[in-house]
Amino acid sequence: MWKFFHHLTSPPHFYRLAATIIPWLAFPGLVLIAYGSYAGLFVAPEDYQQGDAYRIIYVHVPAAYVSIMAYVLMAVGGGCGLIWRLKLAHAVGAAAAPLGAAFTFLALATGSIWGRPMWGTWWEWGDPRLMSELIMLFLYFGYMALRAAIDETAKADKASAVLALVGVVNVVIVHYSVVWWNSLHQGPTLLKKGGPGMDADMLYPLLAMILGFTLVFGALLARRIRTEVLYRERRTRWVRELILAPGGGR
Repeated sequence: MWKFFHHLTSPPHFYRLAATIIPWLAFPGLVLIAYGSYAGLFVAPEDYQQGDAYRIIYVHVPAAYVSIMAYVLMAVGGGCGLIWRLKLAHAVGAAAAPLGAAFTFLALATGSIWGRPMWGTWWEWGDPRLMSELIMLFLYFGYMALRAAIDETAKADKASAVLALVGVVNVVIVHYSVVWWNSLHQGPTLLKKGGPGMDADMLYPLLAMILGFTLVFGALLARRIRTEVLYRERRTRWVRELILAPGGGR
């Protein structure tokens, strides 16, 4: 088992494996997003309280989900890199950070657009879910800024990994903020006692969008990891052979 895990985390092996799995993630993800977008906009019924304004959840909820998942992945990569000194683990963290920041910004932007007709304001500074999500965006920015500020890759890996692990506390706050505190933000809808509190015609497009966003994120992440691996391994023999080989490492 350990031998298989070590082989999987080998930069040359993962570089080649990623090229194979990217299409298998990207194409189904795009199909699910296309279905979810159509069904969410044109098939799902109007909400009895929010009207058609609720339909932004088909972007907001998947973006928020991926923003948390990306941070957890970044922190896990940092932890594995610190404990087992895996080169690929730090590469995963470095590749996930910009993607996580982008999805976090998308979640905040769509949440603000949703909040204007629902709450009567674009932003509520006292809302714990909004503020903890904003803090997570700053943690992403801090992680990337810290990496950029340290020239030596090994030192940048260690420092940014520690920051990512410390920031995991905020991920817990983001997830449970609507349970622990009263706020304008609505409570859990999918993960609640008694099952999802949504009509099936609303629920299935949302689940398709969440899965589609996750698969597309996986494809983008694999693509970025390949680039990160090439940069980190640029002086190794296998990269030189890859560049000189027919096709130039595609």
